[in-house]
Amino acid sequence: MNRRDFLKSTSLLTTGTLFTPLFLQQTMGKDFSPYQGKRLVVIQFSGGNDGLNTVVPYLDDSYYKARPQIAIQKSDVLKLDNDLGLNGQMKGLADLYDEGYLSVINNVGYPNPNRSHFRSMDIWHTASDTNEYLNTGWLGRYLDSHCTSAREGIEMDNTLSLAMKGKHIKGLALEDSKSLYFKLKSDQFNALSEQEDLNENNQGYLYKTLAEAHQSAKYVFDHGKVYSSNSAYPNSNLGHHLKSIAEMIVSGMDTKVYYASLGGFDTHANQKNKQNGLLKDYSDCVSAFVKDLKKNDAFKDTVILTFSEFGRRVKQNASGGTDHGAANNVFIIGENLKKAGLYNEGPNLKELYRGDLVHQVDFRSIYANLLDNWLKVDNHLILNKNLPSLSVV
Repeated sequence: MNRRDFLKSTSLLTTGTLFTPLFLQQTMGKDFSPYQGKRLVVIQFSGGNDGLNTVVPYLDDSYYKARPQIAIQKSDVLKLDNDLGLNGQMKGLADLYDEGYLSVINNVGYPNPNRSHFRSMDIWHTASDTNEYLNTGWLGRYLDSHCTSAREGIEMDNTLSLAMKGKHIKGLALEDSKSLYFKLKSDQFNALSEQEDLNENNQGYLYKTLAEAHQSAKYVFDHGKVYSSNSAYPNSNLGHHLKSIAEMIVSGMDTKVYYASLGGFDTHANQKNKQNGLLKDYSDCVSAFVKDLKKNDAFKDTVILTFSEFGRRVKQNASGGTDHGAANNVFIIGENLKKAGLYNEGPNLKELYRGDLVHQVDFRSIYANLLDNWLKVDNHLILNKNLPSLSVV
């Protein structure tokens, strides 16, 4: 295979794999000794989920005055403690709340919020300040500092988020445990992946990148045959992705971080039905995922973080939707939470800033806690900030 043909062939690789600059050592082969450490599963609500219609202040008249058409009615709220309740489509999440497996953190954001999808997502992905621009993600820096291979961070997608990109190690992006392996399974790829005498030039670099991709894909594929879940998941992209993650976890893979996304939350118009459907999908998928892990004694070592890049404006717009806002809620799901239930008070709808909720919790203090107390690394080395750690896990 000449260089031109090789470059054409590498279009089969995912974005995250193609540009991974470190090269795996040997795979585990048939050694399936299970990884027994902690795992973090991140679920991203893309588009800016409306937190007020997710965790509903159903006893606050200001909420209903601001949203005469799109507010969630009291009869459709799954009541929690105090004056807050979950959107009525989130029965699965409400059950996790009742079991003590859910912590709802309200008023999460950052100083000087940005209403651009791209910029705000960059801030959440990199844990930067508003006026700071970073090209590595907070999880990518964790991979750089405490992991040795791309497969220790897996994103269920065909491209890799900035959050999972480190300077030296980038996570692996794939749609399922088998797709990348079969894309790379050819006699030419197999022969190239076994070469050991490549020069450190552009061609050698790409060949070695292929070798890493091949070995990573084989590792994931081999483990994918260990456990096939028979649990019932919703027939949706998120359902398929969480089922794949459950299978990888139960198989004993040494992956420390998994990442998945649910899009469609940019609800400028006709919000109510669209968002309700998305929240139901999320709730049902997470419920099935937790049940699958519990059945296989894997939930105790897994924590799930759910976030969105920003919330929405308090007041509905003229199109039956909401525009970009600021502070939002974050969900932490796990078996041994420091404070299950409502972690803090709900939003104050009478004290807004330019029509937006005011943040009380810096999202990076949640990251700090997950790094320190769950992944067992010094958060200051990853976040490069001196922030208090929120006691969640």
